[in-house]
Amino acid sequence: IVTRQKFGDCRIHIEWATPAEVKGSGQGRGNSGVYLPGQHEVQVLDSHENDTYPDGQAAAIYGRQPPSVNVCRKPGEWQSYDITVEQPHYDAAGGLVRPRRVTVVHNGVVVQDRVELGGGPAEGPILLQDHGNPVRFRNIWVVPIAAP
Repeated sequence: IVTRQKFGDCRIHIEWATPAEVKGSGQGRGNSGVYLPGQHEVQVLDSHENDTYPDGQAAAIYGRQPPSVNVCRKPGEWQSYDITVEQPHYDAAGGLVRPRRVTVVHNGVVVQDRVELGGGPAEGPILLQDHGNPVRFRNIWVVPIAAP
């Protein structure tokens, strides 16, 4: 699932739930992701009592930054992400003025706080990953925010 619209600086709200019946382990439990405008993924995974690598658990910036704490609810329960994306900004010559920063609030707890992710495109679509695992999504919205 991918948006037609491209987004720059924005706030994303998304609610998701993994299956109530646990099947599999590690990355095989409700694996999906929210791809942010640009190139980075906030991991969706049943991380409740589920060992996996730190930068692959729920609310990790996949492959880059584990969340500061695991606040996953039990399998089958609805969870929420509130994600703020501050896109990179460039000067007239193309030099990076401000890197991309991402803040993730998982179930009301800040687990990623303005993590710097470098440059890259200044806007892009939002994508929900189909990783072949059953995951439900609801109440998804995106609000563009004015750049500082």
